[in-house]
Amino acid sequence: MSKTKITIAVTGLNNTDNPGPGVPVIRSLKDSEEFDIRIIGLVYETLEPGIYMEGLCDKIFQIPYPSTGSDELIDRIEEIHRRDPIDVLIPNFDAELFSFMKNEERLLRSGIHTFLPTIKQFQERDKDKLPEYGEKYGISVPASLNLGSQNQISEIKDKFKYPVMVKGKFYDAYMAYNSEQVKQAFNKISSKWGLPVIIQEFVKGTEVNVIALGDGQGNTIAAVPMRKQYITDKGKAWGGITLSDDKMLEITRNLIRQTKWKGGMELELIKTVKGEYYLIEINPRIPAWVYLAVGAGQNIPEALVKLALGQEVAPMESYAFGKMFVRYSYDIIVDLEKFETIAMNGEI
Repeated sequence: MSKTKITIAVTGLNNTDNPGPGVPVIRSLKDSEEFDIRIIGLVYETLEPGIYMEGLCDKIFQIPYPSTGSDELIDRIEEIHRRDPIDVLIPNFDAELFSFMKNEERLLRSGIHTFLPTIKQFQERDKDKLPEYGEKYGISVPASLNLGSQNQISEIKDKFKYPVMVKGKFYDAYMAYNSEQVKQAFNKISSKWGLPVIIQEFVKGTEVNVIALGDGQGNTIAAVPMRKQYITDKGKAWGGITLSDDKMLEITRNLIRQTKWKGGMELELIKTVKGEYYLIEINPRIPAWVYLAVGAGQNIPEALVKLALGQEVAPMESYAFGKMFVRYSYDIIVDLEKFETIAMNGEI
């Protein structure tokens, strides 16, 4: 059977110790049995490793940070599209999603398809609103406190027992055992991601995660639970194993049904020794460990592309549990000319 030729643009090629999802998303797409895929890599920095990985992208374009303004970012995407037509765009960073969601109709008018959460879905699961989210949708969530200034740090001891988790609105999380450590984490996070900084009650247990895909109508197209086997100092999974856990799947399907979630997502949960589950975070996009789900039998990026193109996608009910991934790093040797080209011309 001949495959359908398609061009997909992907962000998040920073495959470092804090990996973006872009490289595993591309690997997943290249495993597609239905699409003959050409990849356009969209990068913010000239040293994102995905630029230099042979056979990964057919073309690379540098794009401006969303912080420069949505219009400038979308103007650049449309400029790239005029030169090298894009069928589907898959953004992979929380911080860029709002710009793409806000301009979803504009992109579609240009012929660029996306499949993203709605702005309402995106905003109501913000970390600083998670307790209200849990109450609304019937899921246990740790208590939290939003800090707008260092002056509020003294309030923590009246509300929580140490240790606590200190989190940024988009990224970064630190465990703090006293107010001085909270202050240090507050300064790091606020300077990078702004305010508020979220203090979250520490729940003792095992961190487990679910990668999922919702069709926007309340149906779960895919869902694979995983337990982190090895975690970096940044809290990122460097190894993990798929689980047979009906409760995690039930939580995921209930949430997608109630919210009518559209697009990829990751639920981060803590499972206590009593078998209770606490939702600690929802990432509103495909996570960096997505290739484990593909290896377990659910190609989530391929299904997302089909949904973006308006195709019917049947729910994937089964997956292989006991499948494991181990992440590794290696040195890529490249000519300086390649770096100079992307740095000077903004494309390769």
